[in-house]
Amino acid sequence: MRKLTADIVYPVSGPPIPEGVVILHDDGAIAALSTREGHDPATLEYHAGALVPGFVNAHCHLELSHLKGKVDTGTGLLPFLKSVVSFRDVEQDIIDQAIEAADAEMQREGIVAVGDISNKADTARVKAASPIRYHTFVEMFDFMQEAWAEKTFNDYMAVFEAQADGNGNRKNVVPHAPYTVSEKLFALLRQAQTPPCTVSIHNQETWHEDAFFLRGEGGFPDFFCDFGIDMSGFRPTGKTSIHYALAHMNPECRTLFVHNTMTTPPDIEAAHAWGGRNVFWVTCPNANLYIENRLPHYRHFLDADAQVCIGTDSLTSNWQLSVLEEMKTIARYQSYVPFGKMLEWATRNGARALGFEDELGTLEPGKRPGINLITGMRDGKLTPDSRVQKLA
Repeated sequence: MRKLTADIVYPVSGPPIPEGVVILHDDGAIAALSTREGHDPATLEYHAGALVPGFVNAHCHLELSHLKGKVDTGTGLLPFLKSVVSFRDVEQDIIDQAIEAADAEMQREGIVAVGDISNKADTARVKAASPIRYHTFVEMFDFMQEAWAEKTFNDYMAVFEAQADGNGNRKNVVPHAPYTVSEKLFALLRQAQTPPCTVSIHNQETWHEDAFFLRGEGGFPDFFCDFGIDMSGFRPTGKTSIHYALAHMNPECRTLFVHNTMTTPPDIEAAHAWGGRNVFWVTCPNANLYIENRLPHYRHFLDADAQVCIGTDSLTSNWQLSVLEEMKTIARYQSYVPFGKMLEWATRNGARALGFEDELGTLEPGKRPGINLITGMRDGKLTPDSRVQKLA
C-alpha cells in the first residue's frame, strides 16, 4: 500500500487531520485515514503542504478550447457571445488538438470530474479515453421561438447520441439559458430527463438578463434583432429570469444554476423553495471577471447555506482550466470565504451535483477521489503562490 502524508489532510467529509496519512490500495482506492503515530516513518511518503481530494470542475465548455485568447476581456456578456459565434468555426484538426490539450491541462491541475457543456460531438473521442469523469450536458436553445423547438430538439438529440457515456461518463440534455429557450423546448427537455438526473442552465450572468424578463429592457432586444430573430411575441414576466426557468424545469432533478453573477437572496430563496437540496450553484469567478468584470456576492450563498460548486467555464473566457486558480480568485477578492468552505465547493459539492459522489469528492475509505497536494498556503489560507500537484 502507498501511504501519503502531509502537514495537514483535508478529508472534506470530516475535520482536518494535522500530520494525517492517506493509505491507498494499489488501485487508488482509499484504505484508511490516520495520523503518523504508529506508522514506520520509512513507509511514509512525506509532502509539505495539504492533501485534498481531486477537484471537480462543475462547468466547462471543452469544445471551445480552440478560442483561447481570441475574445477580448471586459466586453460584457452580449458582445462576448457575438464574438464566440464569429470565431467558432475553424479547421477540425485545430479544434481536436485544442480539446486534447485542455483535457490534459485539467488532468495536470488535479481535476477528476467535469460537467461539460456540448453543442457538438467534437469532445466525444477525448472524453471516452480520458481518466477524467465527464458529465456531458448537451445544451439546446431555440431563441424562444416555439416554431423552432421540435427541430432544435431533434437536431441536438443526434449530438446527444454521439456523446460518450461509457468509461464512467454520463450525459443529459439541458437548456442553455432562460433567455434562449421557449416553453415548448423546455417541455421537450423535461420529457427527456429522468430524475434523479443532473441538469444545467446558465443563470443571471448579466444584468441585461433580469432587465429583459422584468421589463423587456436591457441589451437583449437589440441582441436578438442583430441575429434576425423576431421577439415581438415576447412578454416580460415581471420577475427575474430564474423564475422563468423554475416554472419550466423539474425540481426532482439535480439542477446546476451556472454563473449567478446577479443572483440575489430572494432568487436563492425561491430556488431553494422550488428544489431544496437538489439545487446547486456553480460559480466561475475567473470567467465572470473575464467577461463582466464582476463576481457574485458569495455572502448571499453562505447565508443561505447554499450548495456552491466551482467551474472554470471555457478557455474562451478564462486564462486556464484550474479549479485551484478559481479558488485563489475567490480568496483574493472575497477573502471572508474560509478555505475549508471553498474546498467543499471544489470537491464534495461538485461530485454530488454531477452524481459522482459514490467515488469522488471526499477522502473516505472505499472511494477513488484522486489525491491533490496544495503547496504555498499560509496560516490555512491560499496565497498567490499556492500550487496544486496531482499525487494519485
